[in-house]
Amino acid sequence: MAYPHFRVIFTRLYAQFVKELLCILRDPRNRVVVFVPPLLQLLIFAYAATLEVRNVDIAVYNQDTGREAQEVVWHLEAARFIAQVHHVHSNTALREQLAQGKVIAALAIPADFSRTVASEGSGHVQVLVDGRRSNSGQIVVGYLSSIAKDMRLTADPVPLPESSIAVRHWFNPNLVYLWFMVPGLTGTLAFFSALMITALSIARERELGTFDQLLVSPASTLEIILSKSLPALVISTLLALLMISMAIWFFHIPFTGSFGLLLIGLILFILSAVGIGLVISAISMTQQQAILGGFVIGVPTVLISGFATPVENMPLLLQWLSQAIPLTHFLVIIEGCFLKAMPPQDVLTNIWPLAVIALVMLPLAIIFTRSRLQ
Repeated sequence: MAYPHFRVIFTRLYAQFVKELLCILRDPRNRVVVFVPPLLQLLIFAYAATLEVRNVDIAVYNQDTGREAQEVVWHLEAARFIAQVHHVHSNTALREQLAQGKVIAALAIPADFSRTVASEGSGHVQVLVDGRRSNSGQIVVGYLSSIAKDMRLTADPVPLPESSIAVRHWFNPNLVYLWFMVPGLTGTLAFFSALMITALSIARERELGTFDQLLVSPASTLEIILSKSLPALVISTLLALLMISMAIWFFHIPFTGSFGLLLIGLILFILSAVGIGLVISAISMTQQQAILGGFVIGVPTVLISGFATPVENMPLLLQWLSQAIPLTHFLVIIEGCFLKAMPPQDVLTNIWPLAVIALVMLPLAIIFTRSRLQ
């Protein structure tokens, strides 16, 4: 007797799944909106959202005519991150260039620079940095320090002492920023895709007037939630796999981990986002409210997840809060699987929080939806 009952439930659930899938993908414009913008955003943001500093302008006030001072200027003009070196002839002009935002940094080379280098083996220049662009300014200072180090090695061919520091960069030897940015963007865009698809699902039923049909249908609240969850799960997982494929074959980012564990983490991650989206959809009366709710939840989630800034740099309260965000754990998984061949036990350490979040959010969505159906 239980088998026919299960078959009826499965048939009903399948019909609702197909209906929901058709609502999302039947219109060609909807198909374009679901798949094309995230892929375009991956392409654009991968190159636009970068902390690398390129094509910046530097001002130089060179008060010394000696060879060592000229070498400093030549090294600056040859640096790849500098677009143009502005030569000024007074400290006032140097500070004006910086104050007006025309340059990000300014160097003042003193009149006795060459003589000091010849006699002492090293010299000092004054560097002024635009503090309004603090992150870029700090990076430029690092670049300038590297130039100064190279110059010191060139001017003084004495070999380095044995106690010198040798730097090796693990997992990303050439410090290619795309290797870090693209996996993070993949997780972020997949999260927003799943969140917005599900956030609009129940709200769309209300606006179309079909929500009343759910009230009188024999479907249970669990069946309704499953029928809303499965299409978003399928679409968002497929979209994430497309972006992962682009990361490997278009951006040429090495994939060194376990694809199976990544797929398990991806499915649980999407389920967590689907649960959050269904809660938003259940409490929203219109699709406009659902969209606003998605952004209200989604944007802080991305900022706290560690995508833009390390979680360790945040206040302790936000560090605790970030552990309840699915994107926090999935970023660790996807970046680890791409770059560092993350061991299975480390992947599982971040998979079980995703399972817990999904198990909490989906029943919560059922509770909110049931309250709306009554």
